[in-house]
Amino acid sequence: MSSVDAQRGPSRAGRNLPAAVAVGVGLLVALAASLWFRPEPFVAFVILAQSAALWELRKAFARRDIAIPLTPLLVGGAGMAVSAYAAGPEALLVAFVLTVGAVVVWRVLDGSGPRALRDASAGVFAATYLPFLAGFVLLILDEPDGELRVVLFVLLAVANDVGGYVAGVFFGRHPLAPSVSPKKSWEGLGGSVLLAVVVGVAGALLVLDAPWWVGVGLGVLTAVTATAGDLAESLIKRDLDLKDMGSLLPGHGGVLDRLDSLVVTAPFVYLVLQATV
Repeated sequence: MSSVDAQRGPSRAGRNLPAAVAVGVGLLVALAASLWFRPEPFVAFVILAQSAALWELRKAFARRDIAIPLTPLLVGGAGMAVSAYAAGPEALLVAFVLTVGAVVVWRVLDGSGPRALRDASAGVFAATYLPFLAGFVLLILDEPDGELRVVLFVLLAVANDVGGYVAGVFFGRHPLAPSVSPKKSWEGLGGSVLLAVVVGVAGALLVLDAPWWVGVGLGVLTAVTATAGDLAESLIKRDLDLKDMGSLLPGHGGVLDRLDSLVVTAPFVYLVLQATV
């Protein structure tokens, strides 16, 4: 393989780096644009992203002959997003319960029995994993200076990813969870913690007007929860015999491959901000 081919191909960490960087920058620009004038476009951005991820999850589960009821999930997911932003955590919980009920009824109308129970359970999992957890991002948006808090949340996730990638590529020697994600290393986790803490401290002082130790807590928490979310999705993909959940984002895989760490981290960041700021 020539040096040019090597540069164009996947990196040591398993990514097409130029494509990954270009798509990552494009996503950040789209996110910033959606937050720039009014918050409502960002709500639509979240609905679009979670809907794409639900579609990918439905296709992935179909490999194991599991049929997730997609229509009530899409409608209920949009309802959860709007409810979270417009009316707070209680409305998010009510919308989640209604979505779960709609998923179960929708599937039972197609027939009962063990297969219906399996499909409905997978649908409830999907409703919890994506739109319910994503709703916490919109709860963050609904706080004072919510746009800046969402930007900080996203930058914490980016710092976790970049720090882990760089440290893993250059210093990774000891596997973190070799049976789940062979490319993840303890050194990469250390890089994630370090860069996320730097971003967290800067955000606490400049955005939140909070003590520096709040930023340290946010950084460490983000690295831990984001890594846990990534490993959880890796377990799902391993069980489904998939490398990526989709191919909508070149260099990253599917939309769900980008949301896996964000949706798990969002509730914890929301709770920390509620308790400390």
